[in-house]
Parts: sequence; C-alpha cells; structure tokens
Amino acid sequence: MPIRDCPFIQLNPEDIPRPILPIRIVNPHTGNEFSTYGIIDTGADECAIPASIASILGHNLQAGTTKYINTGNGVTTAYAHTTIFEIFHPVTGELAYTIPDTPIDFLPNLHVVLVGVNSFLSKFILEVDYPHQVFSIKYP
Repeated sequence: MPIRDCPFIQLNPEDIPRPILPIRIVNPHTGNEFSTYGIIDTGADECAIPASIASILGHNLQAGTTKYINTGNGVTTAYAHTTIFEIFHPVTGELAYTIPDTPIDFLPNLHVVLVGVNSFLSKFILEVDYPHQVFSIKYP
C-alpha cells in the first residue's frame, strides 16, 4: 500500500517536523515486539535502533553481529540482529509494508529509531517535499 502525501510529524514540541513513520519491530525468534516511530534518514546506511530496545525484543545485544560504523558522533559499535520491520501508514494506521527477516543495527547511545537506506529505503521510491512538509513511499 503506497504512503502518499503524508504530513511530516513533530514528536515533541521542540522538534522540527520530519518525515516519520510509525513502525513495529518484531523479533522473529521470540515474537516480542516494540512499537515506536522511525525518522526517515537518507544519510543512514542501515536502519538503526537504540540498544535499549534489544532486551525488550528478547535479543542479547552483544550476541549480535558486531561491526564498527561511522556516525555523526564518531565511530561506534553496532550489534545487528534479525528482525521483522513493519511500517504503518502515518495517517490511517494500517499496516503498509513488512520487511521480513532483515538485520537491523542496535546502537548504544542512540535515542531514536532511524529508518535507513540498505535495509529499508533502497526497496522503495521515496519522495520528500520539504516546502509542503509531506512525503510519499511506494514500491517501484
């Protein structure tokens, strides 16, 4: 289901409006899930999740595939775990897309979910209209 002309969202009054998606992250091994919002980030190579969510999902954080990545705050350790990534329509709340069995990076010191390129955005056509503060996502 395409997501068309969805308004940017301000999660907190002090935030600027951004293209944000409601998401649910599911551990396919335990069935544990976590619902939150993810900021669309074309500068993030991968989807990135705060490390604190790993235990909620039933992942042993440090048992994930370890890699070192460059962030805006310098080099950090990421732990990749397989998840099911579900995207919901920001207006209707309907399930729009499911990305099954995808490795997602869990990062210490990250406080928001970032919806990145390789594990999500590269599968879609993304249109962002900053002057009108709307965005659209659809399969090619």
